Amino acid sequence: MANKYKSGFRIREYLVFAVITVFTMLLCICIGSVNIPLCETADVLLRLLRGAAQEEGSMAASIILPVRLPRVLCVAFVGASLSVGGAAMQGLLKNPLADGSTLGVSSGASLGAILAIAFGITLPGVPFAGTMVMAVLFAFLSLLLILALAYRLDSSLSTNTIILIGVIFSMFVSSLSNLVITFAGEKVKTITFWTMGSLQGSSYANAAVMGVTLAVCGLILLGCATELNAFAVGEENARTIGINVRRMKLTVLICISILIGVSVSIGGSIAFVGLVTPHILRRITGPNHRRLLPASVFGGAVFLMLSDLAARTILRPRELPLGVVTSLIGSVVFVTIFFQMRKGKL
Repeated sequence: MANKYKSGFRIREYLVFAVITVFTMLLCICIGSVNIPLCETADVLLRLLRGAAQEEGSMAASIILPVRLPRVLCVAFVGASLSVGGAAMQGLLKNPLADGSTLGVSSGASLGAILAIAFGITLPGVPFAGTMVMAVLFAFLSLLLILALAYRLDSSLSTNTIILIGVIFSMFVSSLSNLVITFAGEKVKTITFWTMGSLQGSSYANAAVMGVTLAVCGLILLGCATELNAFAVGEENARTIGINVRRMKLTVLICISILIGVSVSIGGSIAFVGLVTPHILRRITGPNHRRLLPASVFGGAVFLMLSDLAARTILRPRELPLGVVTSLIGSVVFVTIFFQMRKGKL
């Protein structure tokens, strides 16, 4: 029992990551085009938690409650979702470069969302449900297609094969997306900005949907941590210890597809989050998924909140697309990981 506890995620680590996450969230709420003192921010949030009325005419409340709080919550949930999905994908495929953006899954999800936006596909009652369903569906189909093609070419699913198929698939999907945009008419501007990745204008409804998705799929993935550890050694090892490999793969792939699809439908194409944070955290927690997956939830939230803060403040009052910031950081990390793999350090 003691060994099991030591190999898992320690309570002390939970507290450290939770404190860092809360501090980052407060920082992102305070800083923006208009900076709000920490004491005023804390007062507004405490009044909200107590259910008390806000001070009449409070500028801080008018900025924080309708604008910054829902956005920061949404950014945190999206970052956590993409990060834990990336960590699970890397464990399942035994590939440190695996991520929704590098494999082309995010591109597939974007195509589904673009189709929904361009042709007005909706579901009754929920305005953004059509975009979400299409993004999730295309993310799952894209993941299955990419892995099937990679397995057909190389049954060992080597890193180079998967990345090559992912790049080719991304280029193909990008051409289809551009074709759809050509016929999108007055929605071209909306789609173009959305594809760059941005959580500007996020609502509490967006945050609630993303939070529920993260809670359900994230808990399922956390429950698969032991099995992912077995996959890291090899599929044969997983079968030997009694794991239903087919069912486990399907469960993990469905959860990853849902996390990526919902994230893309809400925030657009935000690349490399699932690559950067697990890679950094693996150096802190080690490769054990019982520690890595919970750490990825907190780390992904912190990373994307800081990236969003940079996007909002570097050129303020102008705002950079969030996807541009994460891509700039992620591309450097991607090259670093690739060279380390070539030198045998990973």
